[in-house]
Amino acid sequence: MECLEKPVWNNYTGEELNQLKVTGPDEAARKRVLKNWDGIAKPIEGMGRFETLTAQIGGIIGDHRINIARKAVIIMCADNGIVEERISQSGQEVTAAVAESMGAKRSSVCRMAAAVGADTVPVDIGINRSGPIQGVLDRKIRRGTRNFRREPAMTEEETVHAIAVGIDMVSACRAKGYQILATGEMGIGNTTTSSAVAAALMGCRAEAVTGRGAGLGDDGLIRKRRVIGEAIEKYDLKNASPIRVLAAVGGLDIAGLAGVCIGGAVFHVPIVLDGVISMTAALAAERLVPGTKAFLLPSHKGKEPAVEKLMKALELEPVIDAGLALGEGTGAVMMFSLLDLALSIYNGRTTFSDIQVAQYRRFS
Repeated sequence: MECLEKPVWNNYTGEELNQLKVTGPDEAARKRVLKNWDGIAKPIEGMGRFETLTAQIGGIIGDHRINIARKAVIIMCADNGIVEERISQSGQEVTAAVAESMGAKRSSVCRMAAAVGADTVPVDIGINRSGPIQGVLDRKIRRGTRNFRREPAMTEEETVHAIAVGIDMVSACRAKGYQILATGEMGIGNTTTSSAVAAALMGCRAEAVTGRGAGLGDDGLIRKRRVIGEAIEKYDLKNASPIRVLAAVGGLDIAGLAGVCIGGAVFHVPIVLDGVISMTAALAAERLVPGTKAFLLPSHKGKEPAVEKLMKALELEPVIDAGLALGEGTGAVMMFSLLDLALSIYNGRTTFSDIQVAQYRRFS
């Protein structure tokens, strides 16, 4: 679309968003990658899921020659008004503190990203604090969402603008030469917002998708589930549009990450998802712009109960199953390193003739 050729985050409209269409990955390039894997000196499908995942990357970029040396994690940081309802152990001050740590490259995801040669791009899309944070990109829509128990978290216009921030971030990163991106987030209360969005989008009861987040006790979990269930009924979110769901009970970070997923589809940039919050954003993105999920790569299976249902809805199967629950994009960064290891074999291309062995054949 023409509107994507300019910075759009503050002037994008819902009508333009609804008009977005994506062309699917290049099937010829995907098949060529799989054929190349078969020619490497190893058993057929010896690298398992990594053969299909790298083939997916080849299809996304439209080239069997895969280079993902330039990587970045886009970390959407925002506060959530629902924290007023005591659904979290921590207060909103923690969001700003961790964002400061990200800006200084000291947070967990920053250290992990540095170890695998990836850049971190923290974005203030809605931290409840005035003034800039050093090292954090200022794309603030508002200072946190509203308390959705009392009123909708965002207006639909704010929601669309947050989605557009994510689309614009992918466009900017692609222009800077990044070849693969990951999703990250920071925002106290965002397992509540993601559970609410997931429940509404998938038509689930709150109890089926809502977990303890950063460590709620039994009373806190009961309260969290009750707040979510009441809000879904209050705003009549069963069968509601994704925009209305995000606006009613979502978060600026989730909407921004939905935009990152859509941006990956629009600009043909592979997007590695992190955990439950990224997956929730991905489902919203797929519902908004069908076909988006073909450009998304899973990383890990987190501990939140929504994950299983989200995986099924997105038809994604995460590779890492280690009980991760740190967030920030840390699981996606781990996936970066695994993809690099797989591609060291793919791009090294030791063939059967190199080792003077007959090539394995496919029989199905």
